Amino acid sequence: MKVAAIYTVPVEQQWVSRIHKALNAAKARGEIEYVFSENVANADYERVMRQYAEGGHGLIVGEVFGVEAAARKVARDYPRTAFLMGSSGKPQAPNFSVFDNYIQEPAYLTGMIAGGMTKTGRIGMVGGYPIPEVNRLMHAFMEGAREINPKVKFTVSFIGSWFDPPKAKEAAFAMIDQGADVMYAERFGVSDAAKERGKLAIGNVIDTQAQYPQTVVASALWHMEPSIEAAMRKVKDGKFTAEDYGPYSTMKHKGSQLAPLGTFEGKVPAGLMAKVRAKEQAILDGKFVVKVDDSEPKSTP
Repeated sequence: MKVAAIYTVPVEQQWVSRIHKALNAAKARGEIEYVFSENVANADYERVMRQYAEGGHGLIVGEVFGVEAAARKVARDYPRTAFLMGSSGKPQAPNFSVFDNYIQEPAYLTGMIAGGMTKTGRIGMVGGYPIPEVNRLMHAFMEGAREINPKVKFTVSFIGSWFDPPKAKEAAFAMIDQGADVMYAERFGVSDAAKERGKLAIGNVIDTQAQYPQTVVASALWHMEPSIEAAMRKVKDGKFTAEDYGPYSTMKHKGSQLAPLGTFEGKVPAGLMAKVRAKEQAILDGKFVVKVDDSEPKSTP
């Protein structure tokens, strides 16, 4: 099977790296031929999509948050090609499926850890853009923190970029100057600021504990493998249709998890971790559902 991916940012960016990892794993197993384009400008996205469709790629993967209309037009023009696209919109029959990182469940768990680890009671949160895919994770994190520490306060800002580590770092510095001692690192650069100032950070989408052993306490991990494997299977069986692949990112489908604590194993109070593990089990058992709130999160007044 020929699979192509189109990314608007470098493949090392957190979100895209998880898609790239899953597709490379399928390539390593000999299941697909995989090619990709990175740093594709929005203005060029439609042309690249058409190029891959014309090249006979049976499955095209990407993120179309800034180019929804153009991408959906291409899908209509190539009804026999399967498209699996990160999107805030709905599936489009017959061949345009959507996904995003529904990792609000482990985000809630990391929030619980943050709420129990902050000493100042103030947490800083730096995001890329206030879109549903980001907002729901921030809200879940905030609710988790409030479960442990109802009086915790949040400072929230968005840098207007998916990949600008220096800008994210400066935004984090400003929050630390205002008293934040735990940072929610939705973007690259935030953990660097926390490390330099001797504060703690919570990771998102990928596990950077090894790179920040004294800084990153916990992370909410996204695994794109269940989504990719389901899409490949349906393409191979001739059963690919327009669907929402979001649920494949939930913990039940092994699409997300709370990362191992690594060097913070034993440093996070045992009582706190007991509450986190109990909540984790309740989520897996279906006894607790993390609320999905796509509205823009705000700083505590």
